[in-house]
Amino acid sequence: MLDDIASCSEEGPGVTRLPFTPEHQTAANKIKKWMHDTGLAVHTDAAGTIIGRREGPAGCPTLLFGSHQDTVRQGGKYDGIMGVLLPILALRAIEDLQLPFTVQVMAFADEEGVRFPTALIGPRALAGNFDPTALDLKDQDGISIHEAMADFGLRPDEIESLDLRNTPIIGYIETHIEQGPVLDHKNLPLGVVTAIAGIERHQIILKGNAGHAGTTPMLGRQDSLACAAELVLVAERIGRGTPELIATIGKLDVLPNAVNVIPGEISLILEVRSAVDETRERGGETIIDEMREIATRRSIGFVCHTTYVQPAVPCDIKLRSLLKEAISSHQQQTIELPSGATHDASAMANLCPMAMLFVRCLKGISHTPEEFAEEADMQAAVDSLVNFIKLLK
Repeated sequence: MLDDIASCSEEGPGVTRLPFTPEHQTAANKIKKWMHDTGLAVHTDAAGTIIGRREGPAGCPTLLFGSHQDTVRQGGKYDGIMGVLLPILALRAIEDLQLPFTVQVMAFADEEGVRFPTALIGPRALAGNFDPTALDLKDQDGISIHEAMADFGLRPDEIESLDLRNTPIIGYIETHIEQGPVLDHKNLPLGVVTAIAGIERHQIILKGNAGHAGTTPMLGRQDSLACAAELVLVAERIGRGTPELIATIGKLDVLPNAVNVIPGEISLILEVRSAVDETRERGGETIIDEMREIATRRSIGFVCHTTYVQPAVPCDIKLRSLLKEAISSHQQQTIELPSGATHDASAMANLCPMAMLFVRCLKGISHTPEEFAEEADMQAAVDSLVNFIKLLK
């Protein structure tokens, strides 16, 4: 089934399926068929979330499952979409079992934030914190989110009406490949997530002096790129030396970026992540303080602006415990681990209790065509979701 839906992609290596595109429409038709074949009542809401619903008794609360259908460019065929399929298969396995609650499986339209400079519209709408001004944001072709959604047959002006905060909800469970190597290294198929890491990003501007690369003596140069090289190593060293801290500099813009000119100005982005906000905040401060000292020593101008902060999102302790119990029959050791990546679950946590089930992926590789999850591991996840539903029952 995952091989089949992977064909809903732009041309090129891997899977490229961006929101509100023909590829998205083809995939949506397949997801709806999965849901119909499982006996679920299916509809698409105003934000483009495909919803398959199995009704329980009148007035009962709802258990939510979900993940996203979209991909990065030239990504893999498991990230996101696997978490839509597996709970559908779990419900298919217990179609004759009477449940005292409603179960809803959701395929969100946009989690990756590749086509537009925002994401998580679907879960944010359900959680009641969607910002309608985001609909004015445009893709690289100048098409706004509002235009793209309307052309897709959706009702963007009705998104704010999707708020579920006054609806009785048991919780939200997201199944996802780990996107890291922990489960693979431990030879375990499944893991339970403790928290989704918080993120902060800082734009740092380094201002030195440009000059002729052949005539300016090495001694006394104010080379902003040489300074940036030191800063990259600072982030790496502190990130490696601080438990539960991840620090990355993945973007640099060099001016004038010419082969025979000393770089005069550098813009770089420092990203710091941790599942513990205090660790993230302290780590970021330490890195930036040391970076500033290096720039001062090199007589390089240093300006730092914080551009993005997202607090860590802890998973619900009760739901985590039930997930651990649910997977215990499939592996001798049940482990818990943080998620360094953001997921739809981070937005759903503003609505209801949230938990995540991780599935092992080969060597932790993700967001590439080489992304791979074993069928046996995915089946263990399906069986564990069945156990989880029965434990709630």
